[in-house]
Amino acid sequence: MASSSQAPNRLDYLDAARALALLLGIFFHASLSFMPMFIGWAVMDISTSNIVAIFVMINHSFRMELFFLIAGFFSHMTLQKKGMKAFISSRLIRIGLPLVVGWFLLRPMLVSGWVMGAESMRGDVNVLNGLSQGIASFKELPNGFLIGTHLWFLYYLLLIPALVLVVCSMVSLNDKVKHTLSASMDHVVTWLCRSSFAPFLVMLPIASCLWFMSHWGMDTPDKSLIPNWPVLFIYTGFFSFGWLMNRQRQPLADFATITWGKVFLCLLASILSVLLTNYQSQLGHPDYLLLKIGFTLSYALMMWTLVSLFIGLCFRFFNRLNHTMRYLADASYWLYLIHLPIVIWLQIAFAEVDIHWAFKLLSICMITVMLSLILYELFVRSTVIGAVLNGRKKSRVLISALKSSA
Repeated sequence: MASSSQAPNRLDYLDAARALALLLGIFFHASLSFMPMFIGWAVMDISTSNIVAIFVMINHSFRMELFFLIAGFFSHMTLQKKGMKAFISSRLIRIGLPLVVGWFLLRPMLVSGWVMGAESMRGDVNVLNGLSQGIASFKELPNGFLIGTHLWFLYYLLLIPALVLVVCSMVSLNDKVKHTLSASMDHVVTWLCRSSFAPFLVMLPIASCLWFMSHWGMDTPDKSLIPNWPVLFIYTGFFSFGWLMNRQRQPLADFATITWGKVFLCLLASILSVLLTNYQSQLGHPDYLLLKIGFTLSYALMMWTLVSLFIGLCFRFFNRLNHTMRYLADASYWLYLIHLPIVIWLQIAFAEVDIHWAFKLLSICMITVMLSLILYELFVRSTVIGAVLNGRKKSRVLISALKSSA
């Protein structure tokens, strides 16, 4: 393998972290039909497991926070390299365009998945009826723009950088304020990345936001263009933290350092979160408020330590050029955009099949990733779509490898 010095323009371990975070999203959505209780998902499988519920809760606690932290880091890097005008243009093209086009292309398939999922639980699936209802859902516009899709993350990827830029612009109006505040923030970020006490301090504002969620844990803000304020605060916090860490690279290395103390805190917080979540529906419990406080604190601590440890693991294993991981990093944006209708349709196909949930879950994930990669190789990577998603067209890899082997 080549060393990281051979690829000076890319931080391979952060590319890997971003790619794996998006792949975790595919596993997350694929798991939802195997939850042991009905959660309002498109379909509920006949084979379920409490293990899936634990995986879903832990996965959902840090995956998008990790993604927004990395997005903030790379956003600041792009702004410094290309300037404000090019940065805004790239955000509109690479995020705004996929949000609008992706919504119109994916919504009929996603709505049809919910229609067919409901039909499958009654023992009768009509694909044509599902698709027709999916197309008919366009009549609801402009209502329900984000509802029924996973593309809310693109909306927040537009909204949060805009908020950060507004704050930065306001601070820049006064040079003295800018210098003082910048120096102070650099010291705060450095301390947060180095201090072993930082997780306990950070978990307080995170837990405060979690308190106002509609359920125990992180809400999914896919119901309206009006921001979900607690979610917005948390994602903006992680985005800003990544943004500020890019100003000085050493804090990121300190933040991602793996220590036994951090591992212990992560395990303890995860176990407490899993145990306490069982009390979520027990509104009449005499200690309900104390239990919720305990959950929000442990969940916040789990969130922070998992983000840190995940980046640390990626640094340890992917801090060098790895062609497979780089290809996945390039493809991951496309994979996440396209995966949800494929996942839901496969969940419906497997729902009534009498085999173990683990086999079905693994099959759904493998088929989804393989099919998405084939589509990426044939129709995205070397086309204008690839230029929009990845910044430029790239040569096909899998097809070239097959031709050379033949």
